[in-house]
Amino acid sequence: MDEKFVEINGNKIRYLESGSSKHTLVLIHGLGASSERWKYVVPLFDTDFRVVVPDIIGFGHSDKPLADYTLDYFSNFLEQFLTALDISNTVIIGSSLGGQIAVEYTSTHCESVEKLILVSPSGMMKQPTPALDAYIMAALYPNEQSAKNAFETMEGSGKSIPVDIIHEFVTRMKLPNAKLAFMSTLLGLKNSNSMIKKLESISSPTLIIWGTNDPVIPIAFAGEFVSAIKNCQFYEMNTCGHTPYVQEPEKFVSYVLKFLNN
Repeated sequence: MDEKFVEINGNKIRYLESGSSKHTLVLIHGLGASSERWKYVVPLFDTDFRVVVPDIIGFGHSDKPLADYTLDYFSNFLEQFLTALDISNTVIIGSSLGGQIAVEYTSTHCESVEKLILVSPSGMMKQPTPALDAYIMAALYPNEQSAKNAFETMEGSGKSIPVDIIHEFVTRMKLPNAKLAFMSTLLGLKNSNSMIKKLESISSPTLIIWGTNDPVIPIAFAGEFVSAIKNCQFYEMNTCGHTPYVQEPEKFVSYVLKFLNN
């Protein structure tokens, strides 16, 4: 993947890009993550797509301005990012917070989103789970042990977590303003309005993928998304936790491509 940068409203935004197809696929990571979270699936997509993976503003190695990190703020950022890269039509995959951002954006830009894939999206759960609490604590007090415990809890399978994932997370959360952006995002989500009307306004064909063992946002919340979106398919990834594209990348990609090629 090529590391690139673009300036948006005076902020330096980092993104990764791979592939040269005329069809574009944009991958949106979750809370506290970065574009590297998608590194296992990008090589499986880039023969069919131009894959663009931003560090969303406030996270990863993008700038972290002093701002209110609300859903409107993230949706406006995504619009400006796509415009800066001259992307007018795309497929979007959003994971967790990235899924909620993708919903916010698509609800007002259905004409430019060819298809939408949501992976364990946030937005319906009102109280944090123990796994999410562990992740929040690891972000606020970043060290190797707290991050290891949090990621193993979110994994949901009991398998060990690659050292690079843990180290990258700790490094990112120690960057200037990283904790501020993280906490501002949590407050923005807590004070956000109901998603139901936004989900009901989505006309883009949508696929929802959820790990059956997700301890962060349990699969029980999937039904509210599936019932609200008009043209929606649903797939459970057995034995997977919160990030099935990390745990079972080949299987994840096969179902996404099946949906996209239908």
